[in-house]
This record gives sequence, C-alpha cells and structure tokens, in this order.
Amino acid sequence: MAKVAVLNMAGKEVDSIELNDAVFGVEINEHLVHMAVLQQLANNRQGTQKAKTRSEVSGGGKKPYRQKGTGHARQGSTRAPHYTGGGVVFAPVPRDYSFKLNKKEKRAALKSALTSRVAENKFIVLDELKLDEIKTKKFVEVMNNLKLNKALVVLNDMDKNVIASAANVPSVKTTQTNELNVFDVLKYDTVVVTKAAVATIEEVYA
Repeated sequence: MAKVAVLNMAGKEVDSIELNDAVFGVEINEHLVHMAVLQQLANNRQGTQKAKTRSEVSGGGKKPYRQKGTGHARQGSTRAPHYTGGGVVFAPVPRDYSFKLNKKEKRAALKSALTSRVAENKFIVLDELKLDEIKTKKFVEVMNNLKLNKALVVLNDMDKNVIASAANVPSVKTTQTNELNVFDVLKYDTVVVTKAAVATIEEVYA
C-alpha cells in the first residue's frame, strides 16, 4: 500500500495515510485511460452543425425559363447548388458523436488515472478543507500554502463555501467524489483530496 502524508490547510504534515492498492495501486491501462478521455470529449460535442440541401431551401418551385430556345442551359430550379441562394451539396446534418464505455472499463480507467497521480507524487491528501465564509482570498492562501497552482480539488460533500471561494480561481476546479472523472484527474497538475473523500473513493471503487 502506498503511504502518503496528510497535510493541513497550512501545508504542514499532521498525519499519514495508507492508500488502498485496489484503487490507487493498480496496473495502469493507458488504452482505457485514452478511451475514457476520448469518450468524455466526444460526449461533450454538440454536433449541431447544419446546412440546407436543395430540398430544404425556400423558393425554386417554378422553372426559371422555358426549356428550349433561350440559348442558356436548361434549368429546372433556381435553388440548385450552383445558384446563389441554392442548397448545399451533401450538406452537414446534426449528428451524435457520443459512444459508450462499459462500467468496468470506466472504473478501471479512473483507477489507472488516480494510480498515475499517486505514482508521480501529484496526489495531496488534506485532513480537511473548511472555510468559515465565501472568500476567494482565503482559498488562494490555502493553495499557496500547499504550493499549488493548477489543481483539482476533490471534496466529499457539497461545501458551498469552498466551491464558491474557488469559483473565481481559473486554474482550480472543485468536484465531488461522485463527479470524479478521468479527464479532470489528468487535466490538472495536482489532485487535492480531503481525507474523507479518500475514504469514500476507496469505499466506492475498491
């Protein structure tokens, strides 16, 4: 079992904790991690690009001029693709980019991502993270004490004071254990987890 220090909000070591190898010490599966990130990015795509084909643009119901005798090529509609205001050939239509990953694959990918953060010493455990009021300055002080810049802060519950205090810090994201995902774990330089959140993660994923 990996042993990591438990820090307080002042950045001082107050305890140590052994992490469960079933969650934080698994064999890293890079392919599953890649697929999990790909899935999240794909599922976030709106896929709303749309252009009208010649059957969808308005007008063009009347033949612009007679078939023969004008000296021009025959035309049946002014909404053909080669006309100004005409439809688009093979126009893009809204599509769904999302795809599914099995539940076991998602769990394995998240465990791999967490294990990689522990192995790289980019996993910090706090004894607690509590603020008396919503104050960005106080939250920034905690980050400075921990010598962190770009960090993912994982809370065990919906702590409104911490979440609101961190909202104006662009390099920090707060999340809860039930919203933890591979993309966020890898996107931020360091993962900061409260001791209570570690226990919940181990309980859910072990």
